[in-house]
Amino acid sequence: MERFFATCPRGLEQVLAAELAALGAREARTVDGGASFGGNLGLCYAANLESRVASRVLWQVGHARYRGEHDIFEAARALPWTRFFDVGCTIRVNVSAIKSPVKSLDFVTLRVKDAVCDGFRAARGSRPDVDTESPDVRIHAFLTREDVTFYLDTSGAALFRRGWRTRAGEAPLRENLAAGILKLTGWAAPVPLYDPMCGAGTFLVEAAMMALDAAPGLDRVFGFEKLENFDAKSWRNLQDRARARRQPPGRLPVYGSDKSGTALGLARENLAATGLTDAIQVKQMEVLDGGPPAESGVMVMNPPYGERLGEDAELAAFYPKLGDALKQRYTGWTTYILTADLRLAKLIGLKASRRTPLYNGALECRLFEYKLVAGSMRPKKPLADQP
Repeated sequence: MERFFATCPRGLEQVLAAELAALGAREARTVDGGASFGGNLGLCYAANLESRVASRVLWQVGHARYRGEHDIFEAARALPWTRFFDVGCTIRVNVSAIKSPVKSLDFVTLRVKDAVCDGFRAARGSRPDVDTESPDVRIHAFLTREDVTFYLDTSGAALFRRGWRTRAGEAPLRENLAAGILKLTGWAAPVPLYDPMCGAGTFLVEAAMMALDAAPGLDRVFGFEKLENFDAKSWRNLQDRARARRQPPGRLPVYGSDKSGTALGLARENLAATGLTDAIQVKQMEVLDGGPPAESGVMVMNPPYGERLGEDAELAAFYPKLGDALKQRYTGWTTYILTADLRLAKLIGLKASRRTPLYNGALECRLFEYKLVAGSMRPKKPLADQP
């Protein structure tokens, strides 16, 4: 059994572990920022193809204790790199650490690269070239206080790069974070889903892919295709099964709107690129003025915050208006709001039933859940009845 580590946006580790277990992963264990698991290389292919939440899937190829940079070099030099990939592949080395005593991660990165190249020179008489922008093979070394673990990145480009996005809007939400939020809401078709601030349409496309049972990695290439042990037949079989189960894009209970015509244009471009133009209804509308597309459902939004909206005073005035609009027009809906502006909790005038810490890249956020039940707005007494 091989060992792997899948990374994900912080806060989605349990969602990721559940995904991996459903794919057949063994001993899936969560840590901050991801989950380790066991399985064969076929499972590795499936995790890259099917996971909606993972950012990368790393294959563990070595592990050693160390006391200094020289020990790390020797541990890397001892690994059979020529059995993992061809000398004609370009490489990039990434080093990360938690509580490591080494003084410079850049120096360790250089030493690991030297160790890999030395191994190739000894075995093949030549060494692979380095490409820091678009390498064929990405090598990762992770340091703790006393241990170094070496991985090969089986994903290549990050998994949130599904391949469907034509252009990104301002401050785009990463696809795997959007998919993870949808999983946290528990939403599934045929329950209506509505994003009233849809921007470039990330929530809409990810929801549609879930409803259609479309594998998120079906239209892209992966790092494992460059490795020496790549099983092309097994990979084609996985792809064929994924294509066969994907449902045709009929009309879906997924709706979007945005006050910005420019943002809505991006959303329509992305829907067209995924063949979803007729499956999802979008329209230009201000969230404070519009109403729901159905009597009940799940609403999810990533409202503008910080520099995306403007001055703090303008933002502080927006949240109470949003809360009033939700209370007045969306009874029967459960609303999920992702924000990095934690003032929202006090200003929106709604009581959150759940608060989930999440990270959008390095930005700490909260996902607030609001259940909008009938009677949450007390009717005011008529003027004649007031003392």
